[in-house]
Amino acid sequence: MSQLANQIAVVTGAGRGIGRAIALKFAAEGADVVCVSRTQENSEKAANEIGALGRKAWAFAVDVADSAAVNAAAEKILADCGKVDILVNNAGVTRDGLLMRMSDADWDTVLNTNLKGAFFFTKAFSRAMIKARTGRIINVSSVIGLIGNAGQSNYAASKAGLIGFTQSVARELAGRGITANAIAPGFIETDMTSELKPEMRDAILKQIPLGSFGSAEDIAAAALYLAGASGRYVTGQVLTVDGGMVM
Repeated sequence: MSQLANQIAVVTGAGRGIGRAIALKFAAEGADVVCVSRTQENSEKAANEIGALGRKAWAFAVDVADSAAVNAAAEKILADCGKVDILVNNAGVTRDGLLMRMSDADWDTVLNTNLKGAFFFTKAFSRAMIKARTGRIINVSSVIGLIGNAGQSNYAASKAGLIGFTQSVARELAGRGITANAIAPGFIETDMTSELKPEMRDAILKQIPLGSFGSAEDIAAAALYLAGASGRYVTGQVLTVDGGMVM
């Protein structure tokens, strides 16, 4: 039997990269998936791919940093789907720059999307999960949230905050049968990392014991573990998927 049969999953940032890989992995394992992306084009593209796998899919264009938009989408999702079993908070952005040159806007954009967006979506679905006495919440953090990185103080702060948020939510909701965990990807082949200069890529590879960047599929596999039956007794944890970069 498929691991996620008869389950409804909501994946933010599902239009590309890690989010798309997670959405497709969940669909391949029997879940019906709500694809959330900033643009209707990207969300519908992901939903169409899931539909091609024979699963139900819904497309929502939502700015995760907009609480009113998130609440409206959550209400519609629950009305259309009847429930939400799995929530993956994956939507994220970067606005890199050295601390002394970083604008208030760049700081706010990253914290609002990466951290506040997870807060909005988790809060919006928590009541339904509590009522159902079941649920899996998976927040996509980053190794940068564990070790920091020059030129990414905003990104590191948002991803570190996401870990603390995850652990707090895990403690609050465990009594209702709901798990909350974080995944901390290392350097993964995505649109973000494709913009790295060759010398930067070489420098990063020297820090990775396995000697290569990961794939979005690697993160999707970790998400499936946490969402499936094997992750039943795992909560409040950070699963680092980074080729050994952080030990």
